[in-house]
Amino acid sequence: MPIEKSSGQTVVAHLIGDPHLTDELHAVLEQAATSPVNIILDLAGVRYITSSHIAKLLKLRKLTIAGERRLILCGVAPSVWTAFVVTGLDKIYEFAETIPAGQKMMETR
Repeated sequence: MPIEKSSGQTVVAHLIGDPHLTDELHAVLEQAATSPVNIILDLAGVRYITSSHIAKLLKLRKLTIAGERRLILCGVAPSVWTAFVVTGLDKIYEFAETIPAGQKMMETR
């Protein structure tokens, strides 16, 4: 999973999905815990998420909010979007269709 510096204090993490999604989310969590950066998660390669993945995403959200940073999820597949809607998480995360749209959202705040 490449993590790239986007601009300023923003990084983009391109998640490739299972079987590596758990490890990828762990790496992003470590980055968030050690660096004060905004995060754009590219979920275009993710086709499903488990409760463990959701728990890691919630922890990542908690870390970013505590540090007054932003977390934007991009490229969410319909099957993953369904999981967000069913759990009500679509109301607490910020979403963008593409990475450039997510980057633009970062600039607006």
